Amino acid sequence: MQQSLPPYEMLPAEVSMEEMPGSKMEMTQGPTVMTRSTTVTVEEPPSPPPRDHLVWSLFTTLYGNFCCLGFLAFFFSVKARDRKVLGDHSGALSYGSTAKCLNITALVINIVIVVIVIIAVAVVLSRAGYQPTPYG
Repeated sequence: MQQSLPPYEMLPAEVSMEEMPGSKMEMTQGPTVMTRSTTVTVEEPPSPPPRDHLVWSLFTTLYGNFCCLGFLAFFFSVKARDRKVLGDHSGALSYGSTAKCLNITALVINIVIVVIVIIAVAVVLSRAGYQPTPYG
């Protein structure tokens, strides 16, 4: 299949190629050489929007709000979402990164607390001589 060429207009007789914008005449020894320059702009594909981690921050606020880290993460997530809506991708990236760090910190602290509580309960029950009574 051949592609059809775009329609071209004929130049009026009073217009010459030397007067056209973007064309240059270079004088060399010998015949006149005419060159044309073409500018091509290449656009980068749009980058994905920055993440705001809003749902993660909400669950951290509700279920693991140690020292208000979950609330702070939720605050920074909302700020990241606001910046993303306004089109400030660098600000949204910064706030989203802060929210992610706060969420990770709260998660690690909550896991450590759960492990400590389980170990403490196991130690207390083993020292108390807890003997479960058999059913019957």
